[in-house]
Amino acid sequence: MRRQNHGKIWYNQSLYFKGKPMKYSKSFLLLLSFTMINVSIDAGTLKGHVKYDGKAPKKKRLRMDADPVCGSSHSGPVYSENFKMAEDGSMAEALIYLKDVSYEGGVPSEPAVLDQKGCIYTPHVFGMVAGQELLIKNSDATLHNIHSMPKVNKEFNFAMPKVVKQKKSTFSQAEPDPFYIKCDVHPWMKSWVLVSDHPYFAVTDENGNFSIEGIPAGTYDVVCWQEKFGKRTLTRQVTIGDGETTENFVFSRPKKK
Repeated sequence: MRRQNHGKIWYNQSLYFKGKPMKYSKSFLLLLSFTMINVSIDAGTLKGHVKYDGKAPKKKRLRMDADPVCGSSHSGPVYSENFKMAEDGSMAEALIYLKDVSYEGGVPSEPAVLDQKGCIYTPHVFGMVAGQELLIKNSDATLHNIHSMPKVNKEFNFAMPKVVKQKKSTFSQAEPDPFYIKCDVHPWMKSWVLVSDHPYFAVTDENGNFSIEGIPAGTYDVVCWQEKFGKRTLTRQVTIGDGETTENFVFSRPKKK
């Protein structure tokens, strides 16, 4: 008989009837094995790069002087993170995710982590699976008020004084688009999150690169989202097979009408 276990296959030349082995020829066993085979699903990796074709907008400086703790947390000026672009146009913190994926896997056991440090949310953009725990930290010696703005899930809105260093929450349902979490005390503080019903998403690194592994073989709509562009996302239809597939995304400034 043939059985599949973690990609390995064993053959047993004996079948048993009432506890006694019954001998069969190898040809018969081979034929039988093909009728009992479990077909494994191929999985692949989607890699790519995100860039902006144009001149970067002027950086907006964040004014943190209203809270002395925030102002003293940084040695120099702090700028908005809504558009992070390298000199070659590579875009950091763009979010890439698959749409309409049939996923029957479990929820990650490790929590997604959102920290408040230097009166800035870290990470600025992230993804998590519906039902996954969200661990919210306060690394600052000041009061923050965390306020989520989802469309489907119930919003949360609670204070974290400086003595409260951690709180936990979760979003039970997937959201159609990324949404933001803000601080009602410090209006410049904002983080964007995608709550997905599958784990096939990624955020670009400082060089504009991303990688999503373990995607079941198939054809999907892949969305690239960036905070400054909002609903003007880029969507590609991509076929994933066994191995690596590359898909790059280029944002450009909208043409004036």
